Amino acid sequence: MGVSFANAALEAGDAVVATGRRPAEVAEVLGSSERLMTIALDVTNAEEARSAVDAAIERFGRVDVVVNNAGASFKGYFEEMSPEQVAQQLATNLIGPMNVTRAVLPVMRAQRSGHVIAVSSGAGLMGFEYSSVYAASKAGLEGWMGALDQEVAPFGIRTTIVNPGFFRTTLASAESLVWPALTIDDYAERSAAQRAWWSAQDGVQPGDPDKLARALVAIVGEDPPPKRFIAGADVIAIAERKIEQLRDEIEAHRVLSISLSYDDGTDPKRTAR
Repeated sequence: MGVSFANAALEAGDAVVATGRRPAEVAEVLGSSERLMTIALDVTNAEEARSAVDAAIERFGRVDVVVNNAGASFKGYFEEMSPEQVAQQLATNLIGPMNVTRAVLPVMRAQRSGHVIAVSSGAGLMGFEYSSVYAASKAGLEGWMGALDQEVAPFGIRTTIVNPGFFRTTLASAESLVWPALTIDDYAERSAAQRAWWSAQDGVQPGDPDKLARALVAIVGEDPPPKRFIAGADVIAIAERKIEQLRDEIEAHRVLSISLSYDDGTDPKRTAR
């Protein structure tokens, strides 16, 4: 997906700083251009994030848009995921975007402009079995971004959460999927079925990453840009199901819920955040 994003931005005439843990491979895929710079970056390393931003500023003088796209997909039932795997998943999908954004925000504040984009997932809206740790990383990403938007808006900085559905990337490839480190007999049959299902998704996902990339280029040009972009018919269905679920749960206990305030005339709407 990152390759598609970089190519779309270059085609639009923008300067691009493309990062990755293996920058030589990034450069080989993207080719060469006066408007392209490739930098080594492991997003879990805060110092590397700062160095990458410094290099971008030295080359191009400013940073207008950052796309937090680096991600990993750890699959497994929660009990079968080791603590180390949980930490690795959160480090890549949550702490990594925080590292990059922390490094770039001083530049955007000085500019009094900028746009921070974070690529979430349908799992950020609704968790699914065999993806509990992955869903935790994406839900955390969304909570952070929602609050960050309010913190940086006074400086002219915009934010957008992108929720892609199934796009035809390498995220479901044998090289990318990470399976649980532990084995628990009670989960064995379901785990085997889940592994088979996820392995079968590689190469048949309905979403076109090049079309998503062009959509993001268009979104960046909007004033104001959306705070959230639901990307794909499949994830629209997930979002609508989540909305319906929330409505049902509110109505099921509405009376009980609104009965929980002190009986002193305090307006709960006034005190709620």
